[in-house]
Amino acid sequence: MAIDGRAHRFGRDIDTDAIIAARYLNTSDSAELAKHCMEDIDEDFVNRAKKGDIIVADENFGCGSSREHAPICIKALGIDAVIAKSFARIFYRNCINIGLPILECPEAVDAISDGDEVEVDTASGVITNKTTGRTFQAEPFPEFINQIIEAGGLVNRTKKILEAM
Repeated sequence: MAIDGRAHRFGRDIDTDAIIAARYLNTSDSAELAKHCMEDIDEDFVNRAKKGDIIVADENFGCGSSREHAPICIKALGIDAVIAKSFARIFYRNCINIGLPILECPEAVDAISDGDEVEVDTASGVITNKTTGRTFQAEPFPEFINQIIEAGGLVNRTKKILEAM
């Protein structure tokens, strides 16, 4: 899957409460959650983010609680991928479960600035900073994870498998 969007930079140790504050967890409506994505660290983020954009962050993105609301609000806002130096493991798994591509690539993170145009090929793991022309290699997903992402999440992939039986 090819993703092409503008980079939004964030720092290190962005926890799930910064992604979506606990005060909004009384709903599971993804559109409502999206309205509050990252608001406690960047109140204008939801107004700048456009469908297809990409979050780029330093180490330990998604640390904190295991709440599924965090990747759901990112995806519902229209962010198509997250590139970071590292992710909290439960956040990583929650992203895969909902079909939100996330790639670990410290070299790309160091070379991508806020507002850069970035292209991501989730199948190959190639990340291209179209603003500078530099290309980076993240570890590509195994085929079964690519299938989950392309299906829009684990539930959707499972439904497709069951329908084919």
